[in-house]
Amino acid sequence: MIETRGLVHRYGDVRVLDEVDLDVADGEFVVLAGANGSGKTTLVRHWNGLLDADDGEVRVNGTRVQADLVAARTAVGMVFQEPRDGFVAATVGEDVAFGPENLGLEREDIDARVRDALAAVNLAGRESERIDELSGGERERVAIAGALAMRPDHLVLDEPFTGLDQPARESVLDRLDALHESGTSVVVVTHDLRDLLARADRLCVLADGDVIVDDTPTRAVERLDGVPVRRPC
Repeated sequence: MIETRGLVHRYGDVRVLDEVDLDVADGEFVVLAGANGSGKTTLVRHWNGLLDADDGEVRVNGTRVQADLVAARTAVGMVFQEPRDGFVAATVGEDVAFGPENLGLEREDIDARVRDALAAVNLAGRESERIDELSGGERERVAIAGALAMRPDHLVLDEPFTGLDQPARESVLDRLDALHESGTSVVVVTHDLRDLLARADRLCVLADGDVIVDDTPTRAVERLDGVPVRRPC
């Protein structure tokens, strides 16, 4: 479970998160929506310790993130809005192996995780290919594979469909469906709700650094009517 309590984050004098309370239960599919600048990316980067809070706290599986960064980053897999921001190696296999290697696993276990993760995103057997020669959709799938190789309890994807064509989008959605069915928590950060509302257990909407709606997708969309913020779609 991811628990966020009273979370405050400032960039200079700007209060980007304003005492945010938000939980993600084990196995939930949550869509986190809102206009640009609403605080979505800042919020999720606290879940695995990429950012430090000015106030409040985040717990992952009962442990404060800052008390055990390794545990948090193992439990919360993060796929960035721009996949290139997360790549650390030149080839597909090397990049997907990076996380498990840093866990100190045996080579045999690392190789098995890489194979399983690449097969899960339909990139089996492509370990030796260079990442800079892949299409945008393929790079997105490599980024997801890198997160999957850590075998996280929770997978967080920040605008995962940006720049993807429809076949690539459908491939990513199919993989998210499979993860959700297997019990992995899935959080999709997006301003584009196409294809997501029918999949989600909850729709959470941020505006001005606070959660203004947190409900089932149907009720959340109804509650957004008349709210003086740009609709997240």
